[in-house]
Amino acid sequence: MLRGARRIVVKVGSALVADAATGAADRAWLAAFAADAAAIAEAGTQVLVVSSGAVALGRGRLGLGARKLTLPEKQASAAAGQSLLMRAWEEAFEPHGRAVAQILMTRDDTEVRRRWLNARATTETLLALGAIPVVNENDTVVTEEIRYGDNDRLAARVAQMIGADRLVLLSDIDGLYTADPRRDPSAVRLERIETLTPEIVAMAGGANAGAGVGTGGMATKLAAARIAQAAGCATIITLGKRVRPLAALGEGAEATLIEAGTTPSAAYKSWIAGSLSPAGVLTVDAGAAAALSKGKSLLAAGVRGVAGRFGKGDAVRIVGEDGAEIGRGLSRYDAEDAEKIAGLRSDAIEAAIGFTAGPMVHADDLVRG
Repeated sequence: MLRGARRIVVKVGSALVADAATGAADRAWLAAFAADAAAIAEAGTQVLVVSSGAVALGRGRLGLGARKLTLPEKQASAAAGQSLLMRAWEEAFEPHGRAVAQILMTRDDTEVRRRWLNARATTETLLALGAIPVVNENDTVVTEEIRYGDNDRLAARVAQMIGADRLVLLSDIDGLYTADPRRDPSAVRLERIETLTPEIVAMAGGANAGAGVGTGGMATKLAAARIAQAAGCATIITLGKRVRPLAALGEGAEATLIEAGTTPSAAYKSWIAGSLSPAGVLTVDAGAAAALSKGKSLLAAGVRGVAGRFGKGDAVRIVGEDGAEIGRGLSRYDAEDAEKIAGLRSDAIEAAIGFTAGPMVHADDLVRG
């Protein structure tokens, strides 16, 4: 199920990270997982981990025991446990020569386009450098209004953001069943799902409602899969509490595959072309127009006019000097800065506005007409 993947996101829940008996990090499981992830990365597939566990590890450090925590106690536990979580991941990947990088997010980081672009740029750079980004929700400061709610959805949003083509959700059950297999012996696991119909979603019920820690369930996994599917990313739900779950997938372990409806690139381009209302217009010269027709990025040097009031990350129309639309894309500069750098060479941008964010519109964020 992982064969041919260019980029994968793996969600690891609290029950896998923290040992149920001691409350400490399960270093044996993490070490085995890291060996698999490092091998996948070595073979050329980029790997990002979305990891729960900060609250589970921090509550022990603060002596809070196993009782139900108040919101302030959860946030305090997250603060105390995040360093333990990252230390455990660093120790797991260290033998394989892989650097680990912490990324803490709130919902705004994947919902607000300016922050989305910044988060994506950082993550893309880490992956290009061969690091293993470890993403978690910033539970220490997050409020109900800006929560993802669970790390399954966070993982799906991250997969969407970086254009991953596989999302692996490690669960306490080996896939989606027609009913809860712990209550219905006749329940059958679904191996492959093309469309998440209401009938299939209804099967989630309480399929893994017995989880001891964490906030997810099978219903949240299907909600995450729906997000991923729309972004062109296939979702794999499989049993996490086994030795080396990623290697087990390669050996044919039981799982449910929810197919992608399209490719990540096609889904992203469709979103830019049809879902966003352009907030401005960039007029370009003939040289820039020719470069765009060959799949190149739009450089500031080729921009002859800037119109509209748009921010970084907003959609803009790109037109030729005759006014004909050439394409649409996401601007990496706001309108004020775009006006200041229009016509400038790339090496002159920083002197003009104090920073550089690369091309005016990157080829990855551009749909040609």
